[in-house]
Amino acid sequence: MPARVHALLVVRPDGHAPAARRLQRTLQALAGLTRRVDVLTVVLCGPDEELTQLARASGAEGVITAPRTTRYAEAVRMATPRLDGDAVWLLAQDTVPEPEALERLAGALELAPSVAIAAPKLVRWDDRTEIVSLGVSMTRFGATIGLADGQFDQGQHDTTDDVLGSDVRGILVRADAWRALEGLDPALSGADEGLDLGVRARLAGGRVSVVPGARLGVYGDGVAGLPDARDGVRPPGAAYATRVAQLHRRLVYAPAPAVFFLWLAILPTAVWRTVQQLVAKSPGRILPEWGAAFVAVVRVGALAQARSRIHRTRTVSWGQLAPLRISRSELRNALRPDVDAADAAARPVRGDLGFFSGGGAWIVLAALVVSVAAFPALLAWPVIGGGALEPLRSTLGQLWADAAYGLRATGLETVAPADPFASVVALLGSLWPGDPSRALVLLWILALPLAVLGGWFATTRLTDRPVLRITGAVAWALAPTFLAALTQGRPTGVLVHLLLPWLFYAGSVAHRSWVPAGMASLVMIAVVACAPSLAPALVALWLLALVLTLTVRRGVGAARVAWVIVPAVVFAVPTVLRQVHERNPWGLLADPGVPWAGPQVAADVTGRAALASGFPTADPGGWGSFLASLHLASPTWWVPLLVAPVAVLALIAVLTPRWLVAVLLLAVTLLGLGTAFAAVGISVSSATGQAIALWPGAALSLAWIGGVGGAVVALDSDLLRAGGRRHGGLVRGIASGIVMLALIGLSVPALTANVRGAALLTDGPASTLPAYVAAEGRGHPDTGTIALTPLASGGVAAVVVWGESETLGGQSTIRATRSRPTAADDRVAALAADLITSSSTDVVSRLASAGIGFVMLAPVDEQDDTARALRISAETALDQRSGLDAVGDTSKGTLWRVTEKLVPRAGESAETQALARGIAIAEIAVVAAALLLAVPTGASRRRARRLSRVVGRPAQEVT
Repeated sequence: MPARVHALLVVRPDGHAPAARRLQRTLQALAGLTRRVDVLTVVLCGPDEELTQLARASGAEGVITAPRTTRYAEAVRMATPRLDGDAVWLLAQDTVPEPEALERLAGALELAPSVAIAAPKLVRWDDRTEIVSLGVSMTRFGATIGLADGQFDQGQHDTTDDVLGSDVRGILVRADAWRALEGLDPALSGADEGLDLGVRARLAGGRVSVVPGARLGVYGDGVAGLPDARDGVRPPGAAYATRVAQLHRRLVYAPAPAVFFLWLAILPTAVWRTVQQLVAKSPGRILPEWGAAFVAVVRVGALAQARSRIHRTRTVSWGQLAPLRISRSELRNALRPDVDAADAAARPVRGDLGFFSGGGAWIVLAALVVSVAAFPALLAWPVIGGGALEPLRSTLGQLWADAAYGLRATGLETVAPADPFASVVALLGSLWPGDPSRALVLLWILALPLAVLGGWFATTRLTDRPVLRITGAVAWALAPTFLAALTQGRPTGVLVHLLLPWLFYAGSVAHRSWVPAGMASLVMIAVVACAPSLAPALVALWLLALVLTLTVRRGVGAARVAWVIVPAVVFAVPTVLRQVHERNPWGLLADPGVPWAGPQVAADVTGRAALASGFPTADPGGWGSFLASLHLASPTWWVPLLVAPVAVLALIAVLTPRWLVAVLLLAVTLLGLGTAFAAVGISVSSATGQAIALWPGAALSLAWIGGVGGAVVALDSDLLRAGGRRHGGLVRGIASGIVMLALIGLSVPALTANVRGAALLTDGPASTLPAYVAAEGRGHPDTGTIALTPLASGGVAAVVVWGESETLGGQSTIRATRSRPTAADDRVAALAADLITSSSTDVVSRLASAGIGFVMLAPVDEQDDTARALRISAETALDQRSGLDAVGDTSKGTLWRVTEKLVPRAGESAETQALARGIAIAEIAVVAAALLLAVPTGASRRRARRLSRVVGRPAQEVT
């Protein structure tokens, strides 16, 4: 037995744990040992009067004061010069030895002179039957594996003796070995210190022996070793320290020829591990991973010192450690979850989805049949037009080029960020690569069944009754705002309505798992891109969800909820910065795509009353024009009553046991209505000299999802069981039937509009420019066309279009919302003015030098005398221009070709290209991260099956 044992006790007043109480209990345990320590030195990391008094009263030979940030390895190194004994015992304020612990540890050193380190059995301070640590090993690549961590102590490991290393807490080290090994390695950042010391002791010819009979209770404050997980959540710094230690040890233990190559592989490995952590749904480890990687790359001096320490003391080969490393099969067994135990503890409570057996598939098929019957002409149309619709680019390369930062497809030398909506259009067009414009036709044909599909899945978060899921799906697909968007040709409105139920489906359970959080973040990008005016409401709902997660769930899942908005913010940043730079923040709310006013309600009392009823147009549901087509003069005041069943049920839902869910859905409805009321009175964009108000339909879709959700919650409640279960089912069925019949009746005008010729949809055009220009622009996308449109006000609207056509994805809200002209706008205005007058003699040369090869004079309304007279004079002036060759009249307007040699359009500068690459990399990275998070794994599916699919039913959740 060592003649003298010197204990080094490190104390830190860390603030979140009662350090004084911990220290007092540890000192009492030291006083009660059967074999007392001979010398005690206390290292106090941080000033604290109470701790100082306790340390001085303990009989310690000295109290060393160190800065609060001093790590354990540095603290014991400071006390090592005072070492007075044959063995050093490493303790901390939160290590409480049992009475016989030191006696048995010292006995292990006495019985086997080859033992350099004796390690105790660490158990939880509040549950001595749970093993915290009893020996540590590592894999071939340096990953640390606890041999018995977290196991129930039944004496199954009491025969264990020889190990590779151990936890640093409570180990007893021979003094000569401690001095020779130069103590703990401070570069390990507090992790794996005992393992590293054991490895170095083994290489020096010593052994590490665990002594199961020597037990220490530990609190896990993190003074020595890593802090224990609290409430199942590992402290933020633990992952960083663990990875730093692993990378450091890998470089220290590697053969000299391999060190440089391992050092080079650190950053590429961090990239690969980032992907792995996203797939494993552990994004919280990404920043620690990169932090550790950069530390390992730059900390060359610490690496050299650690390798030299091993070189000075090593007396045996590295092969001596191989039997003590953990094998691949042992690692598999250690990491494999106890599936049987998990299943026994928590059987799945989630049943089958019931998409086919519950009628979901059939209602989607029925919606497809209705869609084909409602829009039969679309089956033959190659391109859909009308309203705010325009063709797409003819190639995928051009589609995605419109989604990148750089020169815009309209305007003269306009360099600006692309609207996020352009990425949505590019993705949509990529679904039909051979002819991207046909993807829009398919979207219109499949819109109704897709809406039913999304509504059905969204309703699964509110009920498990098949009839209510069908009711919710039908109600969502027959929403007045959705049908108005379909018949008017509003692609953004259609897309928002199709996306919102998936945002609800994933976002309502984003706090549970990274899979729905990743899915919700992807859908959020598209929703905000299609309807920026919804951003304030969605941010408010996101903040509400975050607050509820922090309060009700005590922060569990808060990081997942926080992530939902991050990708959308990344996509919006370039546009936000540009609009703020141009002092036009209101422009951020502009509807993307083609600026088009179209039919909608006015910003007055009557208009807002229509909005409150769920109708984005002055003619509710199209019933006014429908009755007029039947030559029936009938008022339409009764039409909003068809929406009343949904509204009444949504209000009743607040009185049900799931009132909290109903209140949240009501908040969604109110936010949607409030946004619609505000949107109809805001005009931030313009076209052909006309101010265009925001379309309120997107906000009404948000309100509709809250109203329909509330109605489903009411129908799902037990309040309908007034006369027992049988009568409750009958009442529920009748109420559901009333809702569906009312909405089906409401949708008749919209679903027959295309057949009656009342819809604004048209066959094409394939290009907004004449066919001659489209053919030329298809081969020369850098050829410009200046389109001139005479206005009733006596002015002329001018726009420069590049390539074969003006396209849906080539639009720019930055141009449409510009409050003051730029130098490029002044040049276009000057060209337009000089073209339609005879004052300028060099205007054609200026066109050619700008790369503009065609001039088009658009037709005007023959009933408008001012515009007609202006067009005649402009046509006369253009015909007299030398250098302009008249091509002739077309359906798009009268066309002239510039005969002078064109100067190619100026390309993007190197700075613009670099900025475009940076933006693209950031956007691709955030989308890739969200996609990896959204991919389900076996573990995530098992966890999901133990939770109710329906939200707001805590009794059914298994935690």
